[in-house]
Amino acid sequence: MKWFTDMTKPAPAARSSERGITLFELLVVLVILALLATIVAPRVIGYLGRSKTDVAQAQLSSIATSLELFYLDMGRYPDMDEGLEALMEAPEESVMWRGPYFGNSSGFNDPWGRPYLYLRVEPGDRFTLSTLGRDGEVGGEGEDGDLSRS
Repeated sequence: MKWFTDMTKPAPAARSSERGITLFELLVVLVILALLATIVAPRVIGYLGRSKTDVAQAQLSSIATSLELFYLDMGRYPDMDEGLEALMEAPEESVMWRGPYFGNSSGFNDPWGRPYLYLRVEPGDRFTLSTLGRDGEVGGEGEDGDLSRS
C-alpha cells in the first residue's frame, strides 16, 4: 500500500540546476541570430541578383538561336515591324516559315519583367538583342548593367 501512496504524491520541486532558460539567455540567442542574419542576408541577395543576370544571358542566347533558325528558313531576320513575335507566328506571305522557333512569347521578357529590345536597322544587317538590366536604364554595372547579343 505504501507503494501506491508514493506514486500519488506530487513530484519534488525541480532542482536549481534543472531550471528552464532565462530571459537573458533567450535574448543572447536572439542577438546572435540577428548578427548571423545581417552577415548572411547580403550574400544571399547578391546570389539572387546574379542569378537573374545569368537567366537574362541564357534567355538572350536562346532567343538569338531562335533568330538564327528563322534566318535559315526565311533567308532574313525579322524586320522591326515583325519583331520577336515573328518567331511565334508566321509573318504575312511567308511560304518558307517553319516555326514556331521559340517556346512561348512570355520568354521575350527579361527576368525584371521588361521586354527584350530587338533592333535591326537595315534588311541585310544582323540583329541586336538586349536588356537594360535591373534598373531599366542605359548603362550601369553589375545587376544594373546592360546585356546584349548580336
